[in-house]
Amino acid sequence: MGMSCASCVRRVETALSEARGVRSAEVNLALRRATITYSPSETTPDAIASAIEQAGYETVRPEPAPVVEIVEASETLDAEAAADAHEVQELRRSLVIAVVLTVPLLVVAMSHGLLPWTESTFGRWLQFVLATPVVFGPGRRFFRLALVALRHRTADMNTLVAIGVGAAWLQSTVALIAPGLFATAEHVHAPHLYFEASAAILSFILLGKLLESRARKHLAEAVHHLVSLQPKTARRLRKDDDVEEEVATSALVRGDRIVVRPGERIAADGEVLRGPSAVDESMLTGESLPVDKNAGDEVYGGTLNQSGALTVVVSTAGKGSALARIVEAVERAQSGKAPIARLADKVSAIFVPIVLAIATVSLLVWFAVNPTAEGFAIAVTRFVAVLVIACPCALGLATPAAVAVGTGRGAELGVLFKGGPVLETVSRVNLVLFDKTGTLTQGTPSVTDVVDATGRGEDALLALAASAEKPSEHPLARALVRGAEDKGLALSRADGFRNVPGKGIEARVDSNVIRVGTTEWLREVSVDPSPLEAKAEELAGRGRGVFFCAVGKELAGLIAVADPVAPGAKQAILDLRAMGIGVGMLTGDRERTARTIGDELGVSEIFAGVAPEDKSRIVSERRAEGRVVAMVGDGINDAPALAAADVGIAIGSGTDVAMAASDVALLRSSASGVPTALRLGRATLRTIHQNLFWAFIYNLIGIPVAAGLLYPWTGWLLSPVFASAAMSLSSVSVLMNSLRLRRFRVSMPAL
Repeated sequence: MGMSCASCVRRVETALSEARGVRSAEVNLALRRATITYSPSETTPDAIASAIEQAGYETVRPEPAPVVEIVEASETLDAEAAADAHEVQELRRSLVIAVVLTVPLLVVAMSHGLLPWTESTFGRWLQFVLATPVVFGPGRRFFRLALVALRHRTADMNTLVAIGVGAAWLQSTVALIAPGLFATAEHVHAPHLYFEASAAILSFILLGKLLESRARKHLAEAVHHLVSLQPKTARRLRKDDDVEEEVATSALVRGDRIVVRPGERIAADGEVLRGPSAVDESMLTGESLPVDKNAGDEVYGGTLNQSGALTVVVSTAGKGSALARIVEAVERAQSGKAPIARLADKVSAIFVPIVLAIATVSLLVWFAVNPTAEGFAIAVTRFVAVLVIACPCALGLATPAAVAVGTGRGAELGVLFKGGPVLETVSRVNLVLFDKTGTLTQGTPSVTDVVDATGRGEDALLALAASAEKPSEHPLARALVRGAEDKGLALSRADGFRNVPGKGIEARVDSNVIRVGTTEWLREVSVDPSPLEAKAEELAGRGRGVFFCAVGKELAGLIAVADPVAPGAKQAILDLRAMGIGVGMLTGDRERTARTIGDELGVSEIFAGVAPEDKSRIVSERRAEGRVVAMVGDGINDAPALAAADVGIAIGSGTDVAMAASDVALLRSSASGVPTALRLGRATLRTIHQNLFWAFIYNLIGIPVAAGLLYPWTGWLLSPVFASAAMSLSSVSVLMNSLRLRRFRVSMPAL
């Protein structure tokens, strides 16, 4: 608490880095949060908080407990929300006081004789009476923080405001009490007062601070909203009598059974034991349509049960749940500092001393040009205007505000960025390499073709083959059984099941001997497969696995199995190409199968038959060519390539190893989130560039105008009042521009 500009961030980071036991520290101005790596054997959180407080800033200290459960995370966020609310309340109170006194002060000071009494001694002392409570009431926060900076032999935005406001008030007070000090033979009238400037400056700055504080609440909404989705209690079934009992969500463990009624949110990740129902998973996938859930289907904590009651067996609760991982990823991303932020850090380190120097030079030059009482008053006005307009608040907010909104919006769309630097790298990706199995394809074989040679019909043939294969545990046998069940076919009992390794199986089904296998297997049992061999060759050429089926000594037909293209994969590749991004595919499958999938998806750069270490090597080779590479995968064998890429992207159905090795996690089990991630990265970086432009342009234009550099040619002089308004507007414009990212849509055109 108490940070106001990039210089404040630098001071807190310096204080933390010098603290005993602290290894690294990153401070986010937009969220007013520090990410600190420290050695528990050398220091404690209380000691670290004390280091921040000694640097002149306040800290929020939640109850000392390790944040390993999402419920505990909510308590920390509640403490932060309470602190934010208190600051907004304080700023609102200060602003009301300042405005109530400043409005009549402006009327008196700027009437310019329209009200005759305003030029009298009474009118001049009335200005003092109205301005002084503003300067030393609402304005004392800036003087206090400026003194803290001075004790640390540094300067920040508060220094600029305090010196500027103090100089205007002091010069006016001296001119009021001892006007003779400013009188000359030519100018015997009462010297001009700048009380209205000091009060108006503080009013505008307080308004800007209030708007900033309210905007910061929006920046943290993503995490707060996600945490609020986690129910605090759950209905658990007791193991002995199946009686429902209400328990804290944090008390759930793997294997517990919970009941979720319609309209309630699911308390933990798990598998449906009894259903059915429809579940709103939009918080994970961004899809508005509910997903039907039946026994055996997975459900996730925080999602909304809509139509029917569900009984769920808990698989993961607390830290490892999908919702907890989302919260952790978003917080980590919003706390991470993007590389582009270093530019703002470097500038802010030298900015304030340069501004003080420019203001001082302006004071001396203007007074040298006109060494009179009037000239001195004008010189003081230029001095104040330069100090006020040069506030570096916008510079410090430019990057963290955009990163905070971008990562929050990504979480809402099912894209988790694991740090601010990731967002920047994602925006520069120009080549995406996909793993095939489970990423571009569904990852499980399915029946694609059934060719009947006897007139029984395709369904009858599939039912016979699936019945015979049912006792088998082979993945392809499981595909046949699943294909028949998906069609609702009734399967018969198989007797005398026999597996012939490398050839096929046979079993007796409804008094018929059914054989499923290779052409060699059928020829060995005197069945001629030649009538269907041409068809089998055609299907094999399209990447299908083909199995002949015989009933007794009769060729019954053939069944083809393949790993089909995943929904959304083709559109994802089309979207990437529309963005000007190259696409390639890596797979351990054979060349023919890989080419078949590649042709279907429109991928020409294919690497087939590659081992996990080869995938990593290929990624490294492309990077060595100067490409910015994103690797997309889902399995353990993809982890080396994910780690080797500039950006590793793991899809939602992937293994924990793949998720850990990646930089971006897609919560959907689909490649369709890849274009969304890259577009959002580009949009965020573009917003950062815009923010930096606005932050710099205000100063590049405003400081020379405030110093009076254009006066000899244009006659322009910037009032300190308008300078304070421009300074506040610069910070607010940066925050408002960042908040536009909340309107980012998946369907938006490539950037």
